[in-house]
Amino acid sequence: MLSKIVIAGVAGSVSLAAPAIAEDAAKSRFVHEGYTYVYQVKDSKDGKQTISGTRYPGATAFNLRVRDGKVSGISGGQSVAFNVEEARGAAN
Repeated sequence: MLSKIVIAGVAGSVSLAAPAIAEDAAKSRFVHEGYTYVYQVKDSKDGKQTISGTRYPGATAFNLRVRDGKVSGISGGQSVAFNVEEARGAAN
């Protein structure tokens, strides 16, 4: 009986996440270290770019800056930094 409840709970969690992922389908995305970043790019006044969106799994918000070929910022409450080349192949 317990296993049926756990399986039902997991299935419910997956079905709740599906609409959020489908909503993000029109946005750009890339995969880095096993996480899928669904994002929008905005140009700032200083000519730099800001990448913000949601990281999956976990539907965690992130904000990153692009500067001198590097991406850095906060994702999932942790500092991240990597080369822009590591995010190449992003699908629009």
